[in-house]
Order: sequence, then C-alpha cells, then structure tokens
Amino acid sequence: MYSREASAPRRRDARCLRVTTTPTAGAETRRCLVIGSPIRHSRSPLIHRLFAEQFGIALRYEKREVAPGTLGSALREFMAEGILGVNVTVPLKEEAYGLATVATERAELAGAANVLSFDAAGQVLADNTDGIGLVADLRSHGFPLAGARVLLLGAGGAVRGVVPALLAGGAAALTIANRTRDKADALCARFAPLGRVDSAALGDSFTEAFDLIINGTSLGVTSGSELAVSAGAVGVETACYDLVYGAAETPFLRWARESGARRRVDGLGMLVEQAAAAFERWHGLRPATAAVIAALRARG
Repeated sequence: MYSREASAPRRRDARCLRVTTTPTAGAETRRCLVIGSPIRHSRSPLIHRLFAEQFGIALRYEKREVAPGTLGSALREFMAEGILGVNVTVPLKEEAYGLATVATERAELAGAANVLSFDAAGQVLADNTDGIGLVADLRSHGFPLAGARVLLLGAGGAVRGVVPALLAGGAAALTIANRTRDKADALCARFAPLGRVDSAALGDSFTEAFDLIINGTSLGVTSGSELAVSAGAVGVETACYDLVYGAAETPFLRWARESGARRRVDGLGMLVEQAAAAFERWHGLRPATAAVIAALRARG
C-alpha cells in the first residue's frame, strides 16, 4: 500500500539518463532550477528564496524554458553546470520520470516526476511531491479526505501525481473524469490496487454531489463553461480545489462559486507544500510553509 512517506529511491531498469560529469554544487552558493513550458509565470524562484532565507542558505534558483522532447539534453547541461536539483512542471513530468536512473515509490506509482535530483555518481533521482503537497494543503484548509467521495478532473501528469496520496489520505472513492474517457480508464486500471477508482467523461451526469472536486485539467482556463461538468456533482458543502493558482479567481473556482459551492481554494498552498518537500530533499532541512504562503498571497 502506498505511503505518504514512501520516498526511498529504487533503481530502475527503464530507459534512463546517465552522464559521466560529476555535479558539484558550490560550497557557498547552491544552484537549483524550475523547468517547464511555459515557465515565465512560475513563482518557484521566490518560494525557494524564502525557504533558503529561513536557514541562511545561499541559493541561486532560476527558471528555464525546456521544450518537450529536449529534456534529456537539457539535463546533461544542468548536471555539467553543477545544478543540485530541478523542479519539473507541465508538460515535462512524465518525460522527466522516463529519463531518471532511480525513482522513489511515489514517482513510480505516478509514472511522473516533479522533482529531479543529481548525485555525485551522475545518476538522476526522480521524485513526485505533488500528492503530499496537495494533501498537506487540503488539511490546512480543513477539507475532508477521510471517507470522502472525490471527483478529479483530468488525466495528465499532475493528476497522476496526486491520486495515490488522495487514496492514502483516506478518500473512500475517487472518480477520474477526463475529456478522453480512455485516458481516465487507463489511470483507473493503474491505480485500482490502491483503492476504489472509477472513470467518467467530462460532461457525464452525476446524480449525487461529491465531497471534494479537484481540477487537474487546463479545461476552463479561459472559460468556465468549457469545463462541462454536470451541475449535479456540486453541492453547497462540496469543497472545490483548483491545482491552478493565480492572483484572480480561476475560471474553475468561478464555476464552483456559480454552481453553489461555498468552500473553494486554488493551488498556491499546494505549490508551496510540494516545493518544501523538494527543498528538504536537496538541502536536508524542512522549511516552514505558512508564512511563505501568506507572503505570496499578499503579493497577489
């Protein structure tokens, strides 16, 4: 059974990346990155700077644009530069996992990685902290998981990372709804050993409200009407959580409000919580998160 603490790496025989260059993080300034496409909007550099300030660590944390299909060569460059670790965002999470030499159990379960670390032997360690970050933030908001019926929208890399943690956190049943039903079916088959997981298509009718709805899809980024989720899925007591975050109300959360859900929150807290787990892996220190989340909220 999956455990939130399942973070010990396992060697993988799958296709992997290995280089002969030995990474050397500077004794005075450590270097880390966040990568994705697009990446300009990322708040990870600020988050990790605030974490580093808690411990007096000199940290140079940058963001780099990396196009899908080019991650292998990019990782070789990063390791040659002495980069300590990399946060991975969309759409590179599954590609990152496929290139790793070793992986934690939670990365293996997800088949996706949002954290890569490099060791002195030139190996690439894949981890996935999305799930533990989400569960930590849900609990901080008092959103119920134990015994909850959860509707998860989407079937991409972000969704793959959170399903095991939601089930381990006590969700009684999880329905994955996706625009392409077969992708939801594939995830159900993948995670069936962990608990009750059902599939649906976006637009399917639901006759009973869910306890928690999580948006893990890009649908509705520009128009809430594109979500096409049955109104029957939402009740007054339904908690709605968007993995997307922003200064303004997201289209999904606007849809949730207009559908009558009183409890709504975006994914900024998850972003900080998953980053804290990555920071701890790289630096061996667990940062406090509440003040960082508050600081980011204040900045808008």
